[in-house]
Amino acid sequence: MSNTVKILLAEDEPSLGQIIKESLETRNFEVLLCVNGEEAYKVYKQENPLLLVLDVMMPKKDGFTLAKEIRQENPTIPIIFLTAKSQTEDVVQGFNLGGNDYLKKPFSMEELIVRINALLKRGQNEISSEIIPLGEYVFNLKKQTLTFHNTTENLTHREANLLYYLIKNKNQVLERSFILKKLWGDDDFFNARSMDVFITKLRKKLKSDPAIQIINVRGFGYKLIY
Repeated sequence: MSNTVKILLAEDEPSLGQIIKESLETRNFEVLLCVNGEEAYKVYKQENPLLLVLDVMMPKKDGFTLAKEIRQENPTIPIIFLTAKSQTEDVVQGFNLGGNDYLKKPFSMEELIVRINALLKRGQNEISSEIIPLGEYVFNLKKQTLTFHNTTENLTHREANLLYYLIKNKNQVLERSFILKKLWGDDDFFNARSMDVFITKLRKKLKSDPAIQIINVRGFGYKLIY
């Protein structure tokens, strides 16, 4: 399953949920199927999927409420809403809450797959092209370089991605479990020790600007401040 893309699907109609799950799994997606919004939020926190497919009308917590909560924590994860509603104001509400796309039931599986792939590709392109000012440094994620004035230093792939997530969550705690699962694939003890080493390396590479700090928030993770 290492080459699969993990998707969270929240759909309270059992038959439809199973059809979507099985169809996506034939296209090399790993699908986490949930039947209500509360369950979906717990699974999201535990599994860190790359994309969300959320039914709007669900018990315990509807798709709009779920999306709003997740958007406060993760402003970039792609979200597709599924709904039987067809009123314009419902579509507008979905986009205002951070939805990236909207499919009205009934829909074809091919259309859903095309939209999923388009959002995933768009997200990769946005990340890979970013050149990010970082204090007195310039961070280029695509080239995996860190430039201080006229001096450029190369980063490893993992260093570059770890720094990217720290920057995207600047002045907020980047949860240890989240980043370990995202970049190492598992949050076990040995991977955690490996991440500590990478954090130390990044601190050394950023030491020329004393305004930049990577703080260890004991028991939770790390926070980048600048």
